[in-house]
Amino acid sequence: MNKTFLTVTIASLSLIACKKDGDKTDSQAAIDSTATKTEEVATVIPDSAAITKAWTEYATPGDAHKRMAKDNGVWEEDMTSWQQEGAAPMKMKMTAEIKSVFDGKYQEAVHKGDFMGMPFEGKSTLAYDNASKEYISTWIDNMSTGIMVMHGNYDEASKTFKMEGEVIDPVTKKMKKMREVITMVDENTQKMEMYDTGYDGKEFKSMEITMKRKK
Repeated sequence: MNKTFLTVTIASLSLIACKKDGDKTDSQAAIDSTATKTEEVATVIPDSAAITKAWTEYATPGDAHKRMAKDNGVWEEDMTSWQQEGAAPMKMKMTAEIKSVFDGKYQEAVHKGDFMGMPFEGKSTLAYDNASKEYISTWIDNMSTGIMVMHGNYDEASKTFKMEGEVIDPVTKKMKKMREVITMVDENTQKMEMYDTGYDGKEFKSMEITMKRKK
C-alpha cells in the first residue's frame, strides 16, 4: 500500500511540474509574440514623400558648408613636428590648395612640401554631415598606406574645430587615439595643433602648423 501511495504521489508531482513548465512556455511565447509585434510597429517604412524630403535635406549644403568655403584658396604653411614627448622639433614648409568640391558639399585640400629631403604630399577632405550633425575629416599621404578619420564640431565662440579619431600605429600595430584643434585666428590665418598618443599611453603634442593665406 505504501509503495502504491508513493508511486501515485510522485506521478502527481510530475504532472504538476509539467503543467508549470507548460505555463511558463505559454507565457514566454506570449511575450515573444508581443515583442515581435512591437518590432514590427517600430520598423514602419516611411512613405516616398518622407524619404525624398530626408534625402533632399541631407544633400543640401547649409551654413556649415558656407563656413567651410571661406577657407578656399592657397595657403603657406609653417609646420613644426615632434616624434615623441621631449623630442627635438622638426620644421617643414608646405603649401596647401583648398577648394570646395561636389557643388560645395565637401572641402578638399592638397598639401605639398619637402620632409627631410623627400617630397611630401597629403590630401584631406572635410565634410559636414547634415544627418549626424558633425564634421568628418579624412587624411591620406604618400608616406603611409592608411586613412585617418576624425569626427568633431566647430565652436563659434572660440572659433575652433575640435576633432577626434583613431589611427593604427605602424610600430605596435594597435589603434591609438589622435585629436586636433584648428583655430581660426583671423580670415587669413589658422593654427592647427595635432595631439598623438605616445608609446607610454600618454598624449603629447605631435604637430603645429601655422597657415597664412596667399593674397
